[in-house]
Amino acid sequence: MVGASEHWNRPSFFAMKYLQDKGYRVIPVNPQAKGEAILGEKVYADLAEIPDRIDMVDIFRRAEAVPAIVDQAIKQGAKVVWMQLGVRHDAAAAKAEAAGLKVVMNRCPKIEYSRLNGELAWSGVNTGIISSKRRKL
Repeated sequence: MVGASEHWNRPSFFAMKYLQDKGYRVIPVNPQAKGEAILGEKVYADLAEIPDRIDMVDIFRRAEAVPAIVDQAIKQGAKVVWMQLGVRHDAAAAKAEAAGLKVVMNRCPKIEYSRLNGELAWSGVNTGIISSKRRKL
């Protein structure tokens, strides 16, 4: 997760925690927190420092940072580049796709995971409490 934050109230922190709770290993990348730990995982300055295989690169950075991150993702052999909500870079996406990576833009894996697995109820969505259907008396 590029742009992972050590601050509990940042979106990247709770997205990382959620994904970890679902069984995924999330490796935080944040040059300012290099060498520290976020949610039990060592923080790296960039993707090139990560010694393990990378399946997906989740980008919590502004669009102008995406091309350099995509270049690193390609070099590291990642399979997917995922740009968070509000992040889109068409040229970098095209480069990643040309290199064989799958690309997702302007989406959050935490939200998509919970949506696809029917878990949005914890936030008050899909609870059945509010409905357009008339209750049978």
